[in-house]
Amino acid sequence: MELKPAFLAIAVLCLGLPPAALSQRAPPPVADTPAPAPAPRHVNLTDLLSLAGPYGTFLDYLVRTDVIRTLQSQADAPGGQGVTVFAPEDSAFAAVGGAVLPGLAADQLRALMLCHAAPRYHPLSSFAALAAAPGPVLPTLAGGEQCTVNITYAAGRIRVASGWTRAARLVSSVYSTPPVAVYALDRVLLTRELFPNEPAVAPVPAPAPAPPARGGDAADGAPAGTGHGASRSPSCRVGAGRVLVGHLTLLASVFLMM
Repeated sequence: MELKPAFLAIAVLCLGLPPAALSQRAPPPVADTPAPAPAPRHVNLTDLLSLAGPYGTFLDYLVRTDVIRTLQSQADAPGGQGVTVFAPEDSAFAAVGGAVLPGLAADQLRALMLCHAAPRYHPLSSFAALAAAPGPVLPTLAGGEQCTVNITYAAGRIRVASGWTRAARLVSSVYSTPPVAVYALDRVLLTRELFPNEPAVAPVPAPAPAPPARGGDAADGAPAGTGHGASRSPSCRVGAGRVLVGHLTLLASVFLMM
């Protein structure tokens, strides 16, 4: 019976509250919104080609034909598929000669530069599948009417064929991070669509072989004479003998002075 006043007090308080307060419910938990997808990494293609290696001639043609702006726009397009650039080295342009490319009209030269880019990011690991696909024709920014490029893959070597001359060899991966891939070629892609007659191209020099190992090198690659059992050179033995004679002479002088 002692709890009756407490119940009466609670009842009075409840009657004094407005109906909205009695019917108020706790707000629903706020759902976590997913974080926005990170923006694609911006790669300045002009800086990359000017600093990465011997691609000055290629970059000069890209700037002259304004293709560099097309490639940069393809790389920076929001939600785009990226771009893959095949960059011939300076030696490849030197092998073409000075009369082949200057003989092209401005629109033809631009189409030739567009032949060296695909409108999609292709990592190095994808070329085996590209070569195995039926009719391994790689679409380029020049379009099929201006340029036809085929991919071959054999014994771990990737080659890019464009019709005339031998297929260009993919020398190295200069840069490969989505959305941009840049690969070095040892030849310029000269297509039949732009050159009705096969242009004269000098043979590309073979890469210099690695220097042979010295005959006296140890089996593990260490230079001869560096192992634990290697004998000392004659000059070392002569130097040690002179030091010993000097010590003996000094001891004899001290003994005589005593």
